Amino acid sequence: MTRSPSTDSADPSPADAADVPGIPLDAVEFYRELEESNSREWWAANKLRYAVSVQEPLAHLGDVLTEEFGEPKMFRPNRDVRFSKDKSPYKTHQGLFVPTLSAMGWYVQVGADGLRTAGGFYASQSDQVARYRASVQNDVAGQQLVDLVDTLLDSGFDIGGDLLATRPRGIPADHPRLELLRHRTLTAARDHGTPDWFESDEVVERVREDWVAMRPLIEWCEQYVGASEKPGRF
Repeated sequence: MTRSPSTDSADPSPADAADVPGIPLDAVEFYRELEESNSREWWAANKLRYAVSVQEPLAHLGDVLTEEFGEPKMFRPNRDVRFSKDKSPYKTHQGLFVPTLSAMGWYVQVGADGLRTAGGFYASQSDQVARYRASVQNDVAGQQLVDLVDTLLDSGFDIGGDLLATRPRGIPADHPRLELLRHRTLTAARDHGTPDWFESDEVVERVREDWVAMRPLIEWCEQYVGASEKPGRF
């Protein structure tokens, strides 16, 4: 069950948001408004609101989970628009990432649609793709991954990533793990929206539960994909 910020009462002030033990609903409203007014002028007028309703609650969530999962990294709110046709200066969500290896680990974000958790490996180099596909073709490692993915799907997670439109070169059309072989990256994610526990300290436990459920997938990726060995990659 989800809920949206009420339109019958005044918008929460930064002081109100600071009293919320979880993530304030104003964080969701903040990004809904940002989607409509993505400008430096709007951001400057709402900078304190971002700090109190978005940045501080997510930082606290990451701090609580650090001992169990590792040191989190907060993504910057501004976009790199140098090579983009979209010159909107700010991201329309705030992400927090706990890496195990480069571009691999746990993730949580807040945006206009509410709370989203994710995990897996989200960027890959050619050597990582080669190791991934070799592992998926291996009957033991490949079946392990099938079982992990099936468990996550049964638990309500979505499986995503960067996929080829067709099958990889040299892979037969009837390969039993063809869909997994099409992946260049592999992630599991769950969209929570804005449930009743969003503004309570229960949000920490819900994120923890999701990340624990994703741990076997991340450990598989660590073991069989690993970090890139290409020069200059970490």
